[in-house]
Amino acid sequence: MSKGLRINFELDRADNPPLYDELARFSKGAKRVNRLRTLAHAGLMMQAPVATTSRNVAEQEQPIDNGDPVHATASVELFGPSIG
Repeated sequence: MSKGLRINFELDRADNPPLYDELARFSKGAKRVNRLRTLAHAGLMMQAPVATTSRNVAEQEQPIDNGDPVHATASVELFGPSIG
């Protein structure tokens, strides 16, 4: 069984207005956490070739909408540029 990862953070609207506005739509709790999880997963899938370099190529899942410039731009706007 894998160990869970707990993250606590504070987000000011000035830091990332689109992300703040999206998360502020939900009351504090599970809905907000699930929306953040969904957004993070979508952003990761757009950057999958960079984010999964340590995984075996045969085991990699194909990213959703890979190469779609609209989704890639939205991901970068929401999460910022790739660290890698």
